[in-house]
Amino acid sequence: KWFKGNIIVPEDILSFCCNGLQGSTSPRRAREPEEREEAPGAMASPSAAQNPTEVQMSQLVLPCHTNHRGELSTGQLLKWIDTAACLSAERHAGCPCVTASMDDIYFEHTISVGQVVNIKAKVNRAFNSSMEVGIQVSYEDLCSGKHCSICKAYATFVAQGPLGSKVRLEPLTPQTEEEKIEYSIAAERRRMRLVHKDTLKDLLTSSSQETERETRDGSGAVPAERTRVESVELVLPPHANHQGNTFGGQIMAWMENVATIAASRLCHAHPTLRAIEMFHFRGPSQVGDRLVLKAIVNNAFKNSMEVGVCAEAYGQEMSISRRHINSAFMTFVVLDQEGHPRTLPMLAPEPGDGERRYREASARKKIRLDRKYVVSCKQTEVPLSVPWDQSNKVYLSYNNVSALKMLVAKANWTLAREKEKVRMYTLEEDRFLSFRIEMSVRVAAGRAFSLLSNLRRRHEWDSHYVSAELVQKVDDDDMIYHVVSQKLRNENKPQDFVILASRRKPCSKGDPYVVAFRSVTLPTHPARAEFTRGETLCSGFCIWPESEEMSKVAYYNQAMPGYLNYVTTNVAGLSSDICSTFEACEKFLLKNKEDLISRLQDF
Repeated sequence: KWFKGNIIVPEDILSFCCNGLQGSTSPRRAREPEEREEAPGAMASPSAAQNPTEVQMSQLVLPCHTNHRGELSTGQLLKWIDTAACLSAERHAGCPCVTASMDDIYFEHTISVGQVVNIKAKVNRAFNSSMEVGIQVSYEDLCSGKHCSICKAYATFVAQGPLGSKVRLEPLTPQTEEEKIEYSIAAERRRMRLVHKDTLKDLLTSSSQETERETRDGSGAVPAERTRVESVELVLPPHANHQGNTFGGQIMAWMENVATIAASRLCHAHPTLRAIEMFHFRGPSQVGDRLVLKAIVNNAFKNSMEVGVCAEAYGQEMSISRRHINSAFMTFVVLDQEGHPRTLPMLAPEPGDGERRYREASARKKIRLDRKYVVSCKQTEVPLSVPWDQSNKVYLSYNNVSALKMLVAKANWTLAREKEKVRMYTLEEDRFLSFRIEMSVRVAAGRAFSLLSNLRRRHEWDSHYVSAELVQKVDDDDMIYHVVSQKLRNENKPQDFVILASRRKPCSKGDPYVVAFRSVTLPTHPARAEFTRGETLCSGFCIWPESEEMSKVAYYNQAMPGYLNYVTTNVAGLSSDICSTFEACEKFLLKNKEDLISRLQDF
């Protein structure tokens, strides 16, 4: 614990929690070990207020479920995951549902025969006709009682009415802190899925020449054509759901099978599936369809390879063109006896489409690493300042907004002091001391959002800001600023920051307007001798409409323990500096609201 009794923090925290900036030189926490144990019986103990959409499935791994090594087939696991997720979606929708997409899945461990697979699925958020289902998979060793995490996945399901018509879903009301966090971040994940293809196109455009040079390397490489696989499956009633549509999990299992064969043909060994990239089902297939599954190794890296798989369907009439059902990209490794990845042979792509797939695989690897590093890591595992580039801009924006939404959804905020309109709350958690400062303002939420998201106007109400230069406009919702602030106590030069500002309008009724800030690094703006480079991990504004003319403005900031070197002030005193800053913020909002009304009247 940092402290007990009265909360003691420096004046610098109080000032910078108003301006959204904080410095830290404290070391990051070491990464947790690969194998994370769960509490025994985590799946078995019912919650006091269990989510009505929650589905739990436990499957004993039998020899018929395993491969030659006695490990659970990944295809079988995908079938169980899809079934549990579909049942959860149908609990909420009250009607049949179909799998629309699946986000990235990273498999942390293999599961052996005789162990138990525990799957928990529940709806995180319902949109108009689609919903996101979160799935947690762990294994249980019945002899030792050990529980370990296998993977976490997010699937999107669409509710279907008669004749395949879409059904409008009822909104979901989260209850627990965890559910509120997942509910809030689901909107960000949805946004990330929609721009996934554009991210790949942008990266290919910016790095095409480099990847072309890589394709000319590698004498004695294995021709990609040798890894090509084509197989056909007849969809029978056991492969389909109660609507007659082929289970999404069954299609994924068939795709994993041909992908494994293709990977084996490159390495002449038994590969292990490590990851499946985000994919979308383009259309349904029914009982009686023939599914043609094609796979080929797209690229072989030093210790891993990407296999591309395509699924097409056709009926009895061969004259009818095939329907594209799904495409997926799977990453395989080959493990030695110690469980370490082996070096793989190089791949010689086919001219034309083969070279295109080769380049795209290199781009996808870069995106996968960025997404896993920035999105999948815990907040304490991501550096304060992450390098910004074209390949990770979507994921840094996601991390920026989701980190703030996670902070907003936290429970156990403690009211430290209330003075007039301003209320200050604190939250002590792990290595962070977080602040929340809020007030109600007679300004429409949309107008407050527009004013507070523009850092170039921050100096008009925040005396800690000296200047804010717009360095790069990433898109309409993301901007990068170079910010210069006042000198800190006992410092002889001002601080500067490179800040990514991400803004979001409400996704649905009840959502706030969000303006999130985090530090990034840019090669064009390195640390300079005349400034002390500062960093901020998570800060920003949330603005809730209270009426057409009233809004609640809340500012959040996570303070790092490095600030405790400056301990001087009791936060329970609610320093006049914070009050005056927020009073200035209110005057700024009111003044600019009136200026807008005057301009409209003049017009």
